[in-house]
Amino acid sequence: MLSTDAFNYVNVLDKAADASWSRENILTNNIANVNTPGYKRKDLNFENTLKTELGRCKHESLDSKMKDVDLSRLNPSIYVDSSNYSYRLDGSNVDIDTEEVELASEQIRYQGITAGINGQFDRMRSVIK
Repeated sequence: MLSTDAFNYVNVLDKAADASWSRENILTNNIANVNTPGYKRKDLNFENTLKTELGRCKHESLDSKMKDVDLSRLNPSIYVDSSNYSYRLDGSNVDIDTEEVELASEQIRYQGITAGINGQFDRMRSVIK
């Protein structure tokens, strides 16, 4: 069996793409429930999960950190945001403008992540040729 680190970045980017896709779904669910009385917005934070995992790795270079990333730890959890705070009379804390901006931002992030994955595979293809 050959040992290779060729897919380290791709594996982390794959986890990031999954998290970004999940966050898009959560944000669209928040938008769909904007007029649901008492609804509390939900969110997902992959960035802190990734920072924690990369900080856990003792190496200085990003290549070394990517090699030591434990992919099983890159599973962000969904949380309820500001569950006790609401500025609306119906008890909901969903602000449609904020949710739409967050959704647009997440869509751009997802496109960037998938472009990064494609770039990694393009580099692999050029090496094979």
